[in-house]
Amino acid sequence: MRTTKTQKLEFGSSAMLGLFLGMHAKHLISLAELSREEILTILDRAEYWASQSDDELPESLKSLNKPIVCNLFFEPSTRTRFSFEVAAKKLNLHVLNFDYKSSSSQKGETFYDTIRTLESMGVGIAIVRSSEEYLLSEIADKIKTTSLINAGAGISEHPTQALLDLMTIKKEFGSFEGLKVSIIGDVKHSRVARSSLHALQRFGANVSLCGPDVFIPDANAFPFKMKVLNIEEALSTADVVMLLRIQNERHNISLGHYRDQFGLTSTRLALMQAHTKIMHPAPFNRGVEIDDELIESDRSLIFKQVANGVAVRMAVLERAIR
Repeated sequence: MRTTKTQKLEFGSSAMLGLFLGMHAKHLISLAELSREEILTILDRAEYWASQSDDELPESLKSLNKPIVCNLFFEPSTRTRFSFEVAAKKLNLHVLNFDYKSSSSQKGETFYDTIRTLESMGVGIAIVRSSEEYLLSEIADKIKTTSLINAGAGISEHPTQALLDLMTIKKEFGSFEGLKVSIIGDVKHSRVARSSLHALQRFGANVSLCGPDVFIPDANAFPFKMKVLNIEEALSTADVVMLLRIQNERHNISLGHYRDQFGLTSTRLALMQAHTKIMHPAPFNRGVEIDDELIESDRSLIFKQVANGVAVRMAVLERAIR
């Protein structure tokens, strides 16, 4: 188990807060657009927020302009949507929740016109989840005063999930360099896997994939280093086992067969090293990707990921304030 010391940044002062805010770009659409320094700064700022009480904002934040935040979720979500809402309220930001079914989108209004309408009304931050992969990048240059945050796009990107995964691993192991991570499940259709894989490899982790052949992407079309292991190797060699949800809405697969072949069962737990930790972006299918009794075991970081998600999204929202 790695216990490498990491450098901490103190953000209590107005000067340090100004440095953090001064580094930001307007939008957060892809982690590929951020430098390593920017990512680490977001993680350090998230750790600062995780260490604070909910009683009162620091004096250095009280003078900031408080933008209106709008959650635009065109796909179902529990963790991401409410995590962003909790994060915004902890920062004393005003939050609107966009109802797709009662919006003018049902009348044919384009996504761009929806965002421009909100921008004209003074909405400062738009948090968007959509099944369309390039929805935000296609309009980003046309939006002048509203910061766009990607809360999950198609099967391609989920940057804040990757950030909270990084934060969780960093707090547990202290370093990413040389860490062995096994991602098990539906990698091919997972935006979580793509964003986390990109981030982990960028910081020096060794990432391996595992799953049924239909869930492993084509190496020629996959933009990342790809090492595929069988389930025994994936579990026995990893420092972190990152499980993925079986996405029943995207395909039809026997859940019982998947559990037998690739599920993290109580029996398979014995294959893992004593220090190995379990992660899952959730929602999880209990008894399929992971046995029920392992979800809240001392090996699991799953609900720590959820808690860290609020702190990460506080840092991301703070970064987006113009």
